[in-house]
Amino acid sequence: MQTLTQHIIRYTTRNFWHTADMNTLKSPKKFSGKWFSPDDMARINEMIATSPNSNRTALSRMVCEEFSWYKINGGLKDMSCRVAMLRMERDDLIKLPPSRGNQNLRKNIGVVQKTQATEAQPILAQALKNLAPIRLELVTRSTTKLWNEYIDRYHYLGYKPLPGAQLRYFVYSGDRVLALLGFGAAAWKTAPRDQYIGWDRDVRHQYLHLIVNNARFLILPWIKVPHLGSKVLSMVAKRLPTDWQARYHYRPLLLETFVEVARFAGTCYHAANWIRLGETQGRGKKGGYLADLPIKSVWVYPLDKDSQRKLCEAANPPD
Repeated sequence: MQTLTQHIIRYTTRNFWHTADMNTLKSPKKFSGKWFSPDDMARINEMIATSPNSNRTALSRMVCEEFSWYKINGGLKDMSCRVAMLRMERDDLIKLPPSRGNQNLRKNIGVVQKTQATEAQPILAQALKNLAPIRLELVTRSTTKLWNEYIDRYHYLGYKPLPGAQLRYFVYSGDRVLALLGFGAAAWKTAPRDQYIGWDRDVRHQYLHLIVNNARFLILPWIKVPHLGSKVLSMVAKRLPTDWQARYHYRPLLLETFVEVARFAGTCYHAANWIRLGETQGRGKKGGYLADLPIKSVWVYPLDKDSQRKLCEAANPPD
């Protein structure tokens, strides 16, 4: 015999699917890189209905556990799940409980306040060999605002949160900041890179985490030191795999970056032995239609002498 709660849940679920746009529910739909079927959506709605006191964070963890949605290091992909659930709600597939977060705080995400700490400094113009030893420092909780502020103030793309797994660095000479770098999730697809590796769509989806994107590289505008860019890129290529392993418990095999051809020639990447693979087509998808984007050259740097072969081996494991 059904309990009253079970009856209400089944009635609510049936009513939801009856009133929803059935054209969108005839086949699975992808959110945050994961496919969800109509039955999956029904299960998520049931979980929401039976957990009226759970907030959105708790629900995302529950959904991750229900659908075995884990990171490479074994942790729950709860942030990806939260984004997925927001998009499900936008598409009228689920109904989330009201957000309990601070509305003003959410409005200010990505807004960076300028302070005296990042004001322009006197020009530093000297030979690389005459600098005090250069060192890389990982961004920590205490220095993250400073990194964001420098990037927002002096990088032509400004600041926005990096996607997925990430590492950020300051580059110092003595106590002086010379440059900043940010690394995050790889681009979902780009033909020159995928052709270079030999990936198809399914294999790319499974092994994309082995590529790390150099999303930001900024040499501060008052630093005029020839060959500094290639020096820093060489240093970070040696250091990043170990730092990534320590934080995420796996070792990436390839770095990638995209250089806007109308602005830059990619000279420092070339000097640091990155490989130029080609150019993007300048057509990106935005809001369901194609939007014009700047043409960018695609560069990669193997982090292992057999990176390309290992990526292909990973794509085609032995029987």
